[in-house]
Amino acid sequence: MEKKINYDFTNATPREDTNAEKYTLRQKLFGTQDVEPVWVADMDIDTPQFVLEAVKKRLEHPVMGYEEVPSSAWQVQIEWMREHHNLEIQEEELLYSHSVVASMNVCINAMSEVGEKVIVQTPVYPPFFHSVLENSRELLKNPLKQDGKGIYRFDSEDLKAKIDKDTKLLLLCSPHNPVGRVWKREELEEILEICLENDIVVFSDEIHSDLVYAPNEHIPFSTLSQKAKDITITALGVGKTFNMAGFAMSSVYIPNKGLREKFLKVYTQIHFAQGASLSHVAFEAAYIHGASWLEQLKVHLYKNYSDLKELCEAYPKFIKVIKIEATYLAWLDCRGMQLSNKELREFFIHDAKLGLNAGLSFGREGSGFMRLNFAVSSVKMSQIIEQLKTALIVFSLSNNP
Repeated sequence: MEKKINYDFTNATPREDTNAEKYTLRQKLFGTQDVEPVWVADMDIDTPQFVLEAVKKRLEHPVMGYEEVPSSAWQVQIEWMREHHNLEIQEEELLYSHSVVASMNVCINAMSEVGEKVIVQTPVYPPFFHSVLENSRELLKNPLKQDGKGIYRFDSEDLKAKIDKDTKLLLLCSPHNPVGRVWKREELEEILEICLENDIVVFSDEIHSDLVYAPNEHIPFSTLSQKAKDITITALGVGKTFNMAGFAMSSVYIPNKGLREKFLKVYTQIHFAQGASLSHVAFEAAYIHGASWLEQLKVHLYKNYSDLKELCEAYPKFIKVIKIEATYLAWLDCRGMQLSNKELREFFIHDAKLGLNAGLSFGREGSGFMRLNFAVSSVKMSQIIEQLKTALIVFSLSNNP
């Protein structure tokens, strides 16, 4: 039996002097370098050593030419998806992609025509609606709704009322970014039924599927039924799971041959090729060696979330953390602060010295919210909480005379 390794997430290697997007763009986005950036959805946690060692070994060979994604890389992803998500995949059903957003854009072009409608369920990761509009499709917004406990739900009645013959595609975020939901089977089945009745293809972004906290369980949309399998294009990958976005390698799973051929027509025109040599070995190593690292990472991440939640619970009048079921992205309900979106952003930048994503960037349903990335080391999380705590104390005193 392989000896279990204990991974330590107390500290992480500083990124300020690298070309890391979240640090390099601080001045441009926040007007100052003096903010701790907690916006871009990568981790300030070291990429696992077993991934880096695989890359070092590949570098012992001096030729870096064109390469195909090796069958061994696809096979370890197939095994991972079977073991962790009860998803059965055949190798010919997988395609390489450098990013989920690229895959989404291909899907929009392959499954709809200019002027036709694509469903987006806001608030959601901004490229969902940007991709629709930039490809000259009509955006059909089906906003999520909050129940009495503040939990986000699908609004199926609104969806059914808005769909017409020109509606061709639904972009599903599962698990959801930014609200952190893991959709239950009955919720997904309701969406499936609507899509089947209206001949709508589903693009299911499942890039956060490994970052789910017990007792929640991710259900791949394509596993709902054979009919679901026949209308679903799924985006998968290691980028979020193992902090490997810089390797620019993900995959697209399309089990239905007809859909796959339509997708390939656009995909081939763009010429995605097969990616980079080092990405192939990194991708394969992550799936081979990553299970224990991931389990320990999730314990660490949930502790960070719990610490943030505890702080916000001390100021319930002003700020609440929406209950999280997956991802490492906290959706902060700041409407109690009664600030404009501009004032709210300035509070985090200038008072808390934190660079967050403005909720409004996820759609108008995000007004009054902010998104905070808590995938950081324990030391950095303590710093983030201390900065936010200090700002909330001052805000509370000035608003409770």
